[in-house]
Amino acid sequence: MSAPKPYAEVIGDPIAQSKSPLIHGFWLKQLGIEADYRSYRVTSADLASYIAERREDSAWRGCNITMPLKQEVIPLLDQVEVDAQTIGAVNTVYRGDNGELIGANTDAVGFTEPLQDILASEHLFRMARIIGTGGAARAIITALTAHGFTLVIAARNQAKAKQVLKELHPEGEHYTAPLDHFAKPTDFAFDDRDRCLDLVVNASPLGMRGSQELVFDWSHAPPGSIAYDIVTDPVETPFLQRAAKAGFPTIDGLSMLIGQAAAAFEKFFGQAPPRDHDAQLREVISQ
Repeated sequence: MSAPKPYAEVIGDPIAQSKSPLIHGFWLKQLGIEADYRSYRVTSADLASYIAERREDSAWRGCNITMPLKQEVIPLLDQVEVDAQTIGAVNTVYRGDNGELIGANTDAVGFTEPLQDILASEHLFRMARIIGTGGAARAIITALTAHGFTLVIAARNQAKAKQVLKELHPEGEHYTAPLDHFAKPTDFAFDDRDRCLDLVVNASPLGMRGSQELVFDWSHAPPGSIAYDIVTDPVETPFLQRAAKAGFPTIDGLSMLIGQAAAAFEKFFGQAPPRDHDAQLREVISQ
């Protein structure tokens, strides 16, 4: 009998909308690798039994993890990489050389990938307004503080936002704000932003298809700010549409999704994906 075909998968709840199977399937086909990548609905109550079952499946190479399981999975693993420990969230589980289950976080590297050219430049000041406090937000906060950003974390629960900052960057001079603060127009006169880098990041599920809309008034963004939305369904969120209408450059969620998937793909299948086909891949997953 032939060995079962290797596979990896993405888990979470909900999971039907995930574009990860399209991304990994595209790369597997491009490289001619005989393997599968699937989606599988796993709730918080199912998570422990799922990990136990997959641990015994020799064909299973690992999984990507979406909301709401990125923190809940940590106690179920054998090891957690340092970056994921720092972030406090795991979005990728893969097998080590001896079959052990290792937790990683590829969200941070995926988030910063489309910003690399900008981050390579020198700035007098860097500030990011980040909406959200979940697992993806924690990765983004960690990535941006490493690049010298001052942060403003906006959330419905300010106490949670303060706790996240205390856990991730207690020595930094960062701030929190209630989410509805940014929903109302402001007449604040921003100073000259030459040689400054400003980001406005939606790191929450707000604006996702079927979810509540994110209300953000773009009078709160300094001139030249970059609008970045990690939501992938829809790709052109109302948040990004309003930013573009107000004259701000935008980055959509597919950029982060593809970047984090590339790092995970190599852990699952032992080869780097063919990134020279990214334009074609974006067309595939945007349909």
